[in-house]
Amino acid sequence: MRILLTGASGFVGSNLAAVFGERGAELSCPAHAELDLTDRDATLRFADGVAPDAVVHSAILNDPAAMAADRRAAWDAYVGATRNVVDAANAAGAIVVLISTDWVFDGVDGPFAEDAPPNPVNQYGFLKAASELVIAERAQHGIVARIAGVQGVHRARPRAPRRQDHGFGYFVASVVEALRAGEPFTVWESDAINMRATPTLATGAGELIWRAIELQAYGVLHCCGGEHVDRVTLAHRAVRAFGLDPALIRTAPPPEPPAGAVPYDTRLDATATARALGVELPDLDAQLARLRREMEALAWVTT
Repeated sequence: MRILLTGASGFVGSNLAAVFGERGAELSCPAHAELDLTDRDATLRFADGVAPDAVVHSAILNDPAAMAADRRAAWDAYVGATRNVVDAANAAGAIVVLISTDWVFDGVDGPFAEDAPPNPVNQYGFLKAASELVIAERAQHGIVARIAGVQGVHRARPRAPRRQDHGFGYFVASVVEALRAGEPFTVWESDAINMRATPTLATGAGELIWRAIELQAYGVLHCCGGEHVDRVTLAHRAVRAFGLDPALIRTAPPPEPPAGAVPYDTRLDATATARALGVELPDLDAQLARLRREMEALAWVTT
């Protein structure tokens, strides 16, 4: 299978590349310097040269300050780029997969099923929800793969990008990195941040996406784990899974409030996805055990 993968140098994209590569995919992973996805003609030409069976679009503009400062550039980087990627996939007769997010929801009255209407509360969620509409209305063979609370290691970096943010991403790796160094880790607690989610191992999401492509499971999928959790519980379950010192876990409000609105509860109901893909989604302990094996195999954190 030939796959054109955007954003392969990012956290999620680097894990997708690893999963697809392990399954024997012929990967094309252009860097931004090689392909500007906001350039429609360039995107169409590049895809024509690759002749992909599937295009997996995980590239994002990961700079909230720049996005807030230039809304046109943010729109082009998300919605415009998705439109160009879809048109390129259509021209190639390929499946197109948009990597989306649980943050398309408002964080009220979760868990959210695949057919729940998005109601984003911030710019990132809005741009992802708008990009989902591009897939729904423009793609001939389209899949929206929502992921949530993504855990794992950034395969292009030696460390977590930061200790913690107002979401769930790479939270476990940050906890493990701190505690293995003998340092305390303070889990943030606040009504103003993302406190409840459905943690997802990045490689596990990649496997679900691969299966969706193979089965041609078009539509909206929740490519997530099988267990909901809050931040503090996730930290303590990680401590247990990695054999670390629970006394080093603290709790406190974040040092600064988020710059904008953040959804509090983004738990995903993936019942329909599991049925469509014929899988049983892993519980949190299974995902944490697998993450430990991945981290130790990659020697990502010293033991």
